[in-house]
Amino acid sequence: MCGIAGIFHTEGLKPVEPARLEKMCDAIIHRGPDGHGTWTAPGVGLGFRRLAIIDLAGSPQPMPSADGRVMLVFNGEIYNFRELRSELAAAGAMFRTDGDGEVIIAAWQRWGVECLPRLHGMFAFALYDLEQRCLLLARDRLGVKPLHMAHLADGSVIFGSELKQLIAHPSLRREIDPLAVEDYLTWGFVPDHTSILRGVEKLPAGHYRLLRHDRPPPPSVQWWDVHFDRRAKGSAADLEAQMLHYLREAVSSRMLADVPLGAFLSGGVDSSSVVALMAEAHTDPVKTCSIGFDVAALDETSHAEAVARRFHTSHWSRTVSADDYVLADKLTGVFDEPFADASALPTYRVCELAREHVTVALSGDGADEVFAGYRRQVFHHREEKVRALLPQGLRGPLFGGLGRLYPKADWAPRPLRAKSTLLSLARDGAEGYAQAVSVTLPHQRAALYTPDFERLRGDYRGESAFIELMRKAPALSGLDRAQYADLKFHLPGDILTKVDRTSMAVSLEAREPLLDHRLVEFGARLPEALRVHGSTGKWLMKRTMRRYLPDDILLRRKMGFVTPIAAWLRGPLAAEARAVGEGGALARTGWLDRARIGALVDAHVSGRADHSRVLWQLIMLDKAIARLG
Repeated sequence: MCGIAGIFHTEGLKPVEPARLEKMCDAIIHRGPDGHGTWTAPGVGLGFRRLAIIDLAGSPQPMPSADGRVMLVFNGEIYNFRELRSELAAAGAMFRTDGDGEVIIAAWQRWGVECLPRLHGMFAFALYDLEQRCLLLARDRLGVKPLHMAHLADGSVIFGSELKQLIAHPSLRREIDPLAVEDYLTWGFVPDHTSILRGVEKLPAGHYRLLRHDRPPPPSVQWWDVHFDRRAKGSAADLEAQMLHYLREAVSSRMLADVPLGAFLSGGVDSSSVVALMAEAHTDPVKTCSIGFDVAALDETSHAEAVARRFHTSHWSRTVSADDYVLADKLTGVFDEPFADASALPTYRVCELAREHVTVALSGDGADEVFAGYRRQVFHHREEKVRALLPQGLRGPLFGGLGRLYPKADWAPRPLRAKSTLLSLARDGAEGYAQAVSVTLPHQRAALYTPDFERLRGDYRGESAFIELMRKAPALSGLDRAQYADLKFHLPGDILTKVDRTSMAVSLEAREPLLDHRLVEFGARLPEALRVHGSTGKWLMKRTMRRYLPDDILLRRKMGFVTPIAAWLRGPLAAEARAVGEGGALARTGWLDRARIGALVDAHVSGRADHSRVLWQLIMLDKAIARLG
């Protein structure tokens, strides 16, 4: 795993200053402590930081082709590089290293941009062809690896693995985009279609961009998409056998490394499945790591330890204490943009623990998106059946009226908290699901905004891009559309950003076998009844893993990484929450209503309400703006 950087001039062949590239690379030493390099030519410069995983002594970057016509910087892993290498060598390609980077170069020289569908793995790379005088920027199918870009006033395009590299360039303006603030307050993260800084963009997952000198930067081109509009045929038993094959292939292909390798283990279905298949594929004990909490209701370590005993892993665990909120300041620097997914704290800690024992760790991320494992997806599936029975003209007034009358009862048992469900049923499926996924609703955000911010925001709404994704999804059902939007929006913007930044912050490579694109495409073809069965999501995956895991792992309620944010905000973080509205960087923008923030803090600290999610959002936004300002 590594980090890349670059400068490309679209207006002439102006020289690139090596010192600027060095500074951009120095900003991400954590991504690549094992080596670095830069390369410049008229109109272009590439930089690289290396975390050595495969071919430890070889494969230096920036990497030239054997004929000197191509130069590459590459972040990620190509899991089928040996098969591609054999195919390309048979066609006459010459190789000087034992790594996967040189395979990308040879694949480009043989197939051009059509090489991208042949690459199985996670990657973000920049490839400069000196003969064609073009720069190819490409990102993997699901967006496991990041790539940030900005077009500067002098006609240059700068790019890097993290936003902090672009900030290191003196010509980048640090101007906060208020529309990104609207997005962030909607979702708790800044999604991939925008950036907290004006003028910065992220190359979308499954896209490439081909830049040429003396031409304006073209739009990104999509080279991969997932289709939910094609149903697999066969019995449940047949599809179960296929799933097991894809799962085994996905896990075994990601166990290739020349350094110590292990896995994150939470004790849930997904990470336990990965560990089970790792244990099956290898004779040596799997190295596993887990994080627990000193709050019993949030702690899952007993489940992780049970799985570790079952598969005889070498297991390490660590407890996150109630005062781990001090990590918030560090995470602001890790993420650059505001990021309010509180599970980032324990994720960072489990990455720290893993790095003490391994250099590569496999995770269980992605299965919920692929196989419908989120409760919200199961609820949406049910709601869609109701929507199919009643036309919008009847549903809107009926359920909208009931929803407005029904009391908000966050304190009540889940079956009695019907207000959000009723209001969701009053909307169409895309709008209802966007409401279920979002952190704050439109009326909640509007209550925070000042008139000045409302003018800046205009008609823009954070939910719009998500709703548009659902409505245009290649899908046959509401469940299909929900999963598609989760894969294209929530997964790269939240889940994969969290894992990439926290793992790379400690120089650990994280791999996501359950996001193998063949497994993802298989999951998208599954009949709905094999994804959601009654009230159970991820049904076929759980059925497939019965041969490895007991029911108390497969059927227990999903927890995820839950942190005691609400308690922190009634104790050690109460003063920090108050400061956000009274005089912090966010307050100085004049965008949010200070009195409203104060009222939220008072209600939360007194225990009259739980506003922990929005208060945590505001704290992390305040810290990010202060850092970027």
